[in-house]
Amino acid sequence: MIACPKCDALHYLPHVEIGEKAQCVRCGTVLMAPKEGAMTQIVMLSATALVLMIAAVFFPFLELSTHGLGNKTSVFDAILAFSHGLMLPLSFAVAALIVVLPMTRFIAQIYVFAPMALGWAPAPQAGKVFRLAERIRPWAMAEVFIIGVAVALVKVAGLAQVTLGPAFWAFVGLVIITILKDSFMCRVTVWQTLNARSPS
Repeated sequence: MIACPKCDALHYLPHVEIGEKAQCVRCGTVLMAPKEGAMTQIVMLSATALVLMIAAVFFPFLELSTHGLGNKTSVFDAILAFSHGLMLPLSFAVAALIVVLPMTRFIAQIYVFAPMALGWAPAPQAGKVFRLAERIRPWAMAEVFIIGVAVALVKVAGLAQVTLGPAFWAFVGLVIITILKDSFMCRVTVWQTLNARSPS
């Protein structure tokens, strides 16, 4: 049986064909929605997100200029800016929430889905790795970061000239790809596939 993630109503696990949906009888929340080629799409989008994350960290994020003075900065520079004294824990938190955890999740999803997308048996410990990826999902805050930056830019734009760098657009692309990737994923179907293909 499976429980609805919104209202906790219990349902017997249905058999759902690709392209169909199973909804909660109480609140209408989609419980299962398997899609054709979803695993391949998740692998490709995760790999793309991984490349964009690397670019977003090390490429110039934005440039501020005022009164003839300018300064370029990257996400990596922002992390290092807090790496002294009492601000060191903040540096670790920023690095973990914005960079390390999202990258860990992308790598974990590639590890879990790539073999199954090729029709192979799941990789060793794939279930544990997928469970880890799901547990860190609320803490992978690249999307929250870019929203916070956008809000801050509205205030800073009145004080200085702001030029957005390639890393900013890489982060925007990363957010869009992450949303698309999660929309392809049917977690109940993933667990069914892992259980069905795992060696007994």
